Amino acid sequence: MSSTIDTPRSYEVRTFGCQMNIHDSERMSGLLEAAGYVPAAEGAEPDVVVFNTCAVRENADNRLYGNLGQLRPVKERHPGMQIAVGGCLAQKDRDTILEKAPWVDAVFGTHNVGALPALLERSRHNHEAQLEILESLEVFPSTLPTKRDSVYSGWVSISVGCNNTCTFCIVPSLRGKERDRRPGEILAEVQALVDDGAIEVTLLGQNVNSYGVEFGDRLAFGKLLRACGDIEGLERVRFTSPHPAAFTDDVIDAMAETPNVMPQLHMPLQSGSDSLLRSMRRSYRSAKFLGILDRVREWIPHAAITTDIIVGFPGETEEDFEATLDVVERSRFQSAFTFQYSKRPGTPAADMPNQLPKAVVQERYERLIALQERISGEENARQIGREVELLVTAQSGRKAGETHRLSGRAKDNRLVHFSVPAGADEPRPGDLVTVTVTAAAPHHLIADPTGRAEYAVRRSRAGDAWDRAQAESCGVPAPGAVAAGGVGARAVSLGMPTLPVRAG
Repeated sequence: MSSTIDTPRSYEVRTFGCQMNIHDSERMSGLLEAAGYVPAAEGAEPDVVVFNTCAVRENADNRLYGNLGQLRPVKERHPGMQIAVGGCLAQKDRDTILEKAPWVDAVFGTHNVGALPALLERSRHNHEAQLEILESLEVFPSTLPTKRDSVYSGWVSISVGCNNTCTFCIVPSLRGKERDRRPGEILAEVQALVDDGAIEVTLLGQNVNSYGVEFGDRLAFGKLLRACGDIEGLERVRFTSPHPAAFTDDVIDAMAETPNVMPQLHMPLQSGSDSLLRSMRRSYRSAKFLGILDRVREWIPHAAITTDIIVGFPGETEEDFEATLDVVERSRFQSAFTFQYSKRPGTPAADMPNQLPKAVVQERYERLIALQERISGEENARQIGREVELLVTAQSGRKAGETHRLSGRAKDNRLVHFSVPAGADEPRPGDLVTVTVTAAAPHHLIADPTGRAEYAVRRSRAGDAWDRAQAESCGVPAPGAVAAGGVGARAVSLGMPTLPVRAG
């Protein structure tokens, strides 16, 4: 009998795309581990590689097929290795994936994540690729087993799908109409995360503030935020992403009046031109957008606001682009995710006239980046001298080896690199540190205390959960350890170089 029969098969999930994809990847990892798979060791070739794909950007196809091409020789020298492709691109391209990459073993869509282990087993048994794409949601992803990427914070999906018809977006056709979870299910999942040691959750949906439309309660999202405020041990609540057209004052009230809802808002602008917003089918105008920001800042003065912006949408004139620059200047975003428009087959915008030349889009994109970099630098400079409480993260900055700084997120979600004074306690990921900002750059802040009097660390349940997870991953029993949800250090990757992990 082969000695490999009883050896668990290893896996790795590679994630491309948005927070919803990351949420789905945690479910894929949980499903695989429930089926007996184990995370691949660092540097080892996994027995199963799962690609969780995105279809929003134009280069998504090239990125996937490039990765699949690189794995082909690896699979040839690794008997029994399997490759699976899921997510939005799989939902869109279906048979095309197997035509272009016949060495793939399983293809599944956004509506049947739970089928992954069965498809892999069926492919092994039948010695042929398995394709299964459903047109509607089979099981709500959050009801599936999960292997969380972090023990101190977690994603909680409150809805899937989208009822909007933005002309540039392919998401509704891939994830379907909006489906809302019942409040009790959401709060039960949040409570379970807190029980496992998490002190931060992010409520997730394509349009979180339209939550409740399916069961007829337009105030449901504000109520959900307030209910999260009643969960003992939950210190930070965030959400992404709302839609300006559905953003109402009751949500601002809930944010301002619920202590554990963080002073942070991601509000997608897309364009500052009213004519382009009409062409995009974004059912708000720049004046309404700016009015929302004014009200948020009136009631939550220290709120940090971020956004999404598309440059070069079909028909965009210089006047349209100048309108976007004007709104950006007036909005004073803490940061912006900026995108050059790219055609997505199947969207109305792909067939619109007046597609812009690449050179024009690139030039405008660079002007927008320069403006936002200046604003980000100015807004971050205003934080110097401010005392902030940081949730310490497992990832440190690129220069951590030189600077010996750790990293954390402030309540407004700003990234802060901080040093630990000589002789002071070093925090663990999940602990909370209080420091004063001493320097700023456009994309991060720095806090270098001059002595122990300017530094305080609060050890947390989340830090304890980190210790337990580290002990379990090394096979070392931790005194009094209980299940902590684990850290998918190798199980789930974001398709990009990993950062050094600092453990306390």
